[in-house]
Amino acid sequence: MPASLLPADLQLFQRGWLSSNNLLCLGEQPALVDTGHDKHAELTLHLVQTALLGQPPLHTIAHTHLHGDHCGGTAVLQAAYPEARTLVAASSWDTVQQWDEQHLTYELTGQHCRRFAADGVLQPGSTVQLGNHVWEIHATAGHDSDAVMLFEPKQRLLLAGDALWQNQVSIVFDTLPRFQRDGFAGFEATLDRIERLKPQVVVPGHGAVFGEVDGSVTAALASARKRLALFREQPDQHARYAAKALIKYQLLDVEHMTHEGFRQWLAGAPVFAELHNWVAGSISREAWLADILDELERKDALWRSETEIGDSPTVSRQRL
Repeated sequence: MPASLLPADLQLFQRGWLSSNNLLCLGEQPALVDTGHDKHAELTLHLVQTALLGQPPLHTIAHTHLHGDHCGGTAVLQAAYPEARTLVAASSWDTVQQWDEQHLTYELTGQHCRRFAADGVLQPGSTVQLGNHVWEIHATAGHDSDAVMLFEPKQRLLLAGDALWQNQVSIVFDTLPRFQRDGFAGFEATLDRIERLKPQVVVPGHGAVFGEVDGSVTAALASARKRLALFREQPDQHARYAAKALIKYQLLDVEHMTHEGFRQWLAGAPVFAELHNWVAGSISREAWLADILDELERKDALWRSETEIGDSPTVSRQRL
């Protein structure tokens, strides 16, 4: 479904899988929801500045959550628009002000984000004005229990973040033992909430806008539930799915690494040890990761030479 499903005063910057989508809400006080990855921060700024030519300056920067692909451009935007307010989910306030990289999951995944500060919160159960529209704020769980979705009830428009994609599901980070939550149940409850909201149009964190005009929202919910049920029954499959996604994400970021540098990155990201715990005893972590790399190479999601490993040139690094 094309971005034309959106009202004219909402401009979508549809990005590749490294950077999240960004939604620019035009009006007397323009707002941007999510800012993409640090690697593409200057491009994000260029897109915003170009879209705002002849318009008021950026007034608000809001975040569905604080994974690095959704907030990596925030520091650069703050420098360019020092009067803009920055909003994060209320449950993330202390974490972002202290810049606790463990709770922000950057230490967990071996990823990064330029530090920024917030000056306001998105409180679930309340509303926020972004551009010309008033959005309901809804908590989510499963992918990130500090995440929110934004819902505009007049247009029945949902900014889903990573709570709902059209054809896949995001990593269920809340299943990791360190979070002490039933991540699958949390994700399923989030899908139930989306179903109750009955959105007609969904802007996902990644991928194209889709709508219920052709049943795509209903189909996306059904597909996500099916995938989550499989992962609940076979958690080792979720572990493998998550590991592949994190490896591809890293290689999209750096583009290529020496084998030794890649091994050091794997060893320094605790998430891989935690994911491997689901298959511990049946295969060593080294053999498990080697098998995953072999699969990614067979599918042309990465390449390996004698000295380096990198992302495949057939993988789109960036849409805009």
